[in-house]
Order: sequence, then structure tokens, then C-alpha cells
Amino acid sequence: MTMPTTDQTLDDSTPEQRRDAALQVLKAASSAVALLQESLDTQTLESWTGHLLRSKGRVVLSGVGKSGLIARKISATLASTGCPSLFIHPGDALHGDLGMVTPDDTVLLLSNSGETEEVLRLLPSLIRLGVEIGAITSKASSRLGQAAKWCFPYQLPEGEGCPLDFAPMASTTLQLIWGDILAAHRMVSSGFTRERFATFHPGGALGAKLLKCSDLMHTDAPAIVPEATLTQSLAAMTSGKLGMTTVLRDGQLMGVVSDGDIRRALERAEKSGINPLKLRAEDLMTPSPISVPPTMMAIEASRIFETRKITFLIVQDASGKLCGVLHVHDLLGAKVI
Repeated sequence: MTMPTTDQTLDDSTPEQRRDAALQVLKAASSAVALLQESLDTQTLESWTGHLLRSKGRVVLSGVGKSGLIARKISATLASTGCPSLFIHPGDALHGDLGMVTPDDTVLLLSNSGETEEVLRLLPSLIRLGVEIGAITSKASSRLGQAAKWCFPYQLPEGEGCPLDFAPMASTTLQLIWGDILAAHRMVSSGFTRERFATFHPGGALGAKLLKCSDLMHTDAPAIVPEATLTQSLAAMTSGKLGMTTVLRDGQLMGVVSDGDIRRALERAEKSGINPLKLRAEDLMTPSPISVPPTMMAIEASRIFETRKITFLIVQDASGKLCGVLHVHDLLGAKVI
């Protein structure tokens, strides 16, 4: 079979007609968004979010086709912003997966028409389970809209924006916006912070930059007493694998011994004619190492590493208590730098 050439794939449409089709998509979506902004029901939003904050369960999303794809995205957004959530396909739910839903959960169903058969067939079972139901639909008067305790409607004054007015375009845009509205409203209401965002995004670049020193520091850093010998100091540094060891007396930080400290001490000993084996940790250590608080953002600590040309930082709280040791390799491993 001969594939058509590029020219043969084009219809007789003109550039103006194709441009008008693109603009119609934008017009349909923007007019629907503008209408939603004017008619946003904040009372229903408050009721929905208040219920979620009191609930011990998850938000279960479900929808068919394009609405199902949007439901998956909304579920992912909720989960990543501190709201436990999952997606279940209506077909799978009708064949056993409904067992994943508990009475503590809240279900959010998506259907542009509000009359999608697979979605409506879920309602009797959900009601029997005692599950609270929310809906995102363009038809608040539909069977889905009427069955939902919380209905988040939208209107499409310019239709879908599709040249054939058939394929879901503006409707899925509005469903997606409703999902973001619900997630944003809950984030603010729950006091969701950048630090918690980082907890849910440990592998992301943004999440890495939001980590604190306390998230990456070593709490089991090697430690020796001031009277420790050179051999004991080296043994502690080897076992700790950080290229350093802390020097403690009665739990209080007296200083640190690093590879550089030992090299410099050996040079001084050679010039002074002192037997290096007689050196003690207190002779080797740096008594006032650079320290940072555990609450400092890791990205801030990275600037100290770069400007001071060092490989580790002591982490101490406001009272001077040793919390741990932060190594530059920890920042590299977490992709902070």
C-alpha cells in the first residue's frame, strides 16, 4: 500500500480556516473558564474541603474515556499535595475493584454529560457503602449531578471548540481546572507547606531543592574523645566514611578532625620534632567547625560548601547540641547540587 505524500494528506482547507479552528478551541475554553470564574460556588468548595480534612479516608477518582484520563491526573495532583488519592476505572470497579473503596473514602466522579452509563452504575453500590460522592460535570441537573453531595459544574457557552463539536476539548479543560481548584483549596486549608511538598517529591528537582539539612544529615557521625590517639582518630574516620570525626566530651562538641587537620598536624609535628604517634585528638582538631542549623534549606547549605571549599558541615540546633553531619556527597546524591 502506497502511503500518501504530505501534500496528499492536506484537505482543501485554507490556512485561514485552519487558524480559525485553532482560535475556536481557545475561545471555547476561555469563555468557559471566564464563566466558571464568575459563578464559582465557594460554599460548596468549603463544604468539600472541610469534609476531606475531617475524613480519615482517601479521595477515589473515577471516569471513562477522556474524563478518565483527567481523573487520573487529578488523583495524582491530590496525592502529590498531601491528599491520599487513587484512580479506579468504572469498568474495573464494577468487576471487583470496588472492594478497594471503604466507607471512610470520598469518591469524585467525572462525566461531562452526567449520564455516562458506567459511572451511573457505580452509584447504587457507593450509596450502599455509605461513601460520600462528588461530581464534576457540565450538567448539574443530570442523574450524576443530582446524586452527588458536592457538584462542581461548568458550562460550555461556545461548545467544545472542536471543528465537529464532537471531540472533548473544552470540557476536559474545565474538568482539569476543577481538579486543580479542589487541590489548591485543600492545600491552603490544610496548611500544606513547601517542606511537605518536598516529602512527597523526593525524586524531583524541585523537591530536592526544598529539602532541609535535617533531611540529609548523618545522625550517626563518628565520635572520639579529646584524648583519643592518632590511631584511634584514623580508625573513627575510616569507620564513619565521612573523611572526618567529631570530638566530644560528655556529649558536647569540642571540635572535628578531618583529613586536612591530620595532614597539617603531621607537618607541624615533623617541623617540631614531635613523635606523631603522641598526638591526641585535641592536638589535631579544629575547635570551631562551621555549623548550620537543622532547619536550614539544603540548597542554602550548598552555597556554604561552594564558597568555603569544604566537604562537610556540622549540624547543630539553637542550644549548640550536635544533631548530625552533612556531607557534600549527600547533596550530590539528593541532586540538590
